[in-house]
Amino acid sequence: MTWSTRQVAELAGTTLKTVRHYHRLGLLEEPERSPSGYKRYDVRHLVRLMGVRRLTDLGVPLSDIPSVAAADERSTEILRALDDELAANIERQQRMRRQLAAVLEDGASLDLPADFGAAAASLPRAQQDLLVAYSSVFTPTAMSVIRDQYARPRDGIAEEFEQLPADAPEDERRRLAGHLAAEVRAQRADHSFITDLDAASRRNGALTRSVVTQALVEFYNGAQLGVLRHLHALLEQSEADQADQADQASVADLAVEGDERGELYRSGDAHPQRVTPGATG
Repeated sequence: MTWSTRQVAELAGTTLKTVRHYHRLGLLEEPERSPSGYKRYDVRHLVRLMGVRRLTDLGVPLSDIPSVAAADERSTEILRALDDELAANIERQQRMRRQLAAVLEDGASLDLPADFGAAAASLPRAQQDLLVAYSSVFTPTAMSVIRDQYARPRDGIAEEFEQLPADAPEDERRRLAGHLAAEVRAQRADHSFITDLDAASRRNGALTRSVVTQALVEFYNGAQLGVLRHLHALLEQSEADQADQADQASVADLAVEGDERGELYRSGDAHPQRVTPGATG
């Protein structure tokens, strides 16, 4: 018993158009025709067609089906590459599901970078936009540090800075900068790379600086930018003071070392014959 093209397509769970396409690609042999000119498919064609369909359902590209079906030397390589691709797709879909869960269950914003969760969802819109801009240039490690900071309970100073009105007086700006300086110093101690914009960036330095600068100017008001300027000055002064202390300590060490050497020579312990084995007078 034989079947028509439509019948064999139905048996294999595919379409007439697909069967014809497989014929054009050489994936399915053309059957003999009846005296009236119709194709006559037998069970061999059905088995071959179902085999091709199974491979396409598994994701094997049509161009690779002959190698896989023949189990030649490329077959294993093709299937391993397909398995790697499927694993990557599964990981991506699981990541997408986690992000959707954060939106549906935790109230996170879809606009925020992935994995920021509900902690950053309560931030003012300007700060959310700032995070989105940062995610375009900072490394995953740098973004994870920022995420961890937002995941912690925010203190009153952070809230004050976020809500600072544009006409806040200068003394208020300086006060906030002073409070923030201690926190930033602690962050730098824990994460030294954040003091180096190039190390925290996955783009070239000039591009990263342009994004950060424009984002700050766009999403912070004048008073908040004033706080950041004061904060920067305080941190620079702190670094300069530390450098001065280090220089003074080095000078003191050299002075002590000089005194010790002088004493050594005065006591006669620095005589060449005493410090160099085998030396002659």
